[in-house]
Amino acid sequence: MEANDSFIRSDEVVAREVGGETVLLDLQAGTYFGLNETGGLIWQYLGDEPRKFSDICSHVLAEYDAPAEAVESDVAALMKDLIANGLAVQKDG
Repeated sequence: MEANDSFIRSDEVVAREVGGETVLLDLQAGTYFGLNETGGLIWQYLGDEPRKFSDICSHVLAEYDAPAEAVESDVAALMKDLIANGLAVQKDG
């Protein structure tokens, strides 16, 4: 994933926080997904405007004391998973 790759939440998803976990419902597929605390932080940050990969990583690094390489790897994995499941969309730079 490149630093300038941008992502946005899908319009077909609703989210709620339940017991420290963010639960996503894909309205189109009728499927639920659960995100842990860090995934929920990223989901909230994505919001309704495109966010650059580098900005998402910086946001996570500001909240957690973790190595940058680990954060980048984890954020990339989550974004790939969200896109694969139709929960987020990659936008053109």
